[in-house]
Amino acid sequence: IQRATASDSGKWPARLKTEDTIAPGDLLHVDFGVTYLGLNTDTQQHAYVLRPGETSAPKGLVDGIAAVNRAADHLKASFKTGLSSNQILGLAREAAVADGLRPSFYSHGIGYHGHGAGSGIGWWDNQSTDHSMGHLPLRANTAWAIELNTTEAVPEWRDQDVVFKAEEDAFFDGKAVTYMDGRQTMLHLIASD
Repeated sequence: IQRATASDSGKWPARLKTEDTIAPGDLLHVDFGVTYLGLNTDTQQHAYVLRPGETSAPKGLVDGIAAVNRAADHLKASFKTGLSSNQILGLAREAAVADGLRPSFYSHGIGYHGHGAGSGIGWWDNQSTDHSMGHLPLRANTAWAIELNTTEAVPEWRDQDVVFKAEEDAFFDGKAVTYMDGRQTMLHLIASD
């Protein structure tokens, strides 16, 4: 949960205090996976709890979802067969930063495990392009969790930094990355009254 003046964005992973409860105006984040027929998914989504009288989320939160999707687009465009994970990370970070974003990439293969075989593209706590586990080449016909975040200042929250996380399952066919079931482009809205 993240909320105006009480963000957990400095902590990883995000944790609520036992006595905290979800309140109107909160930005909620969930990270979950499903195992079926021996295969795994790995997904993250955001929801906003509407304040009484609201019909939509604040524009800054809506813009944050758009920003994390732009960062994901930069990552997808960096997928090239034969490049190492470290090289893909470098290309994606360069493009996203040039786009004015503050990204962190930590995508990984999926399949028989939620975090599947092959080298990850970045690590949530290490964005170095010389990571010892990032030297394997990208192969065609592989499944990925396109996982990342961006940090955005939200004007309606007095320019408080908010972390927008995204993770969607995708397939790389050797030429393009295609989401298996789309991606989140709008916040889920939860009524509070």
